[in-house]
Amino acid sequence: MITRGALAELQAADFLQHHGLKLLQRNYRCRFGEIDLILQDGGTLVFAEVRLRSRGDFGGAAASINAAKQAKLVRTAQHYLATLTRIPPCRFDAVLLQRADGSGIEWLKNAFGA
Repeated sequence: MITRGALAELQAADFLQHHGLKLLQRNYRCRFGEIDLILQDGGTLVFAEVRLRSRGDFGGAAASINAAKQAKLVRTAQHYLATLTRIPPCRFDAVLLQRADGSGIEWLKNAFGA
């Protein structure tokens, strides 16, 4: 059985691919953490965090990507980049979903800096 989180990641990947991004890797894991989606947007490498929040309590999906989570994402991205021979321009995006069925998607490009 697929979890709500996994379904949200599938929906986010489909959404981003529909908008022209190329999916390179799903659920990249290392000792520092996990990046939900790694994609290519032209010459830019995109690290995407997917958040599903059906309720707006405590600030909703965007607020759940706090400073500690951002730091983990940056360290994990640095780990991924160390495997490449050339470091392309990069950005961190957030894909926020209200429901796991893909409705209510909000795409925040360059959601935070590193």
